Amino acid sequence: MRTVVEEEGDKKMNPILLAFIGTMITFLATVIGSAFVFFFRNGISPFYQRICLGFAAGVMIAASVWSLLIPAIEMAEEQGKIGWIPAAGGFILGGLFLYIYKQKCIS
Repeated sequence: MRTVVEEEGDKKMNPILLAFIGTMITFLATVIGSAFVFFFRNGISPFYQRICLGFAAGVMIAASVWSLLIPAIEMAEEQGKIGWIPAAGGFILGGLFLYIYKQKCIS
C-alpha cells in the first residue's frame, strides 16, 4: 500500500492511512482513559468522584457548544434567521428532556 499519493507535484498522505492513524489515536486515548479504573479498585472517594464528574460535564458542555450550538447559530444566520433562537430552543428542549427523563425513569 502506498503511503504517499502524488498529486500535481504535491505529496499527500493516503486518506486511508490518515483515517487509520486518526482511529488509532482515538482508540489509544480511550484505552488510556478507561485504564484509570484500575487505580480505583477499592472505590473512589466522593471528592475525586466530584472532580471526575465535573471534568466530564465540562468536556460534554464544551463539545455541545462547539460541535452543535455554534454550527446551529451559523446555519440559522446563513438562512437569514435570528441565529440564537434555534440553538437556544434546542438547548432548552434537551434540558427539558433530561429533566423529564430523570423524573420518570431514574427516581
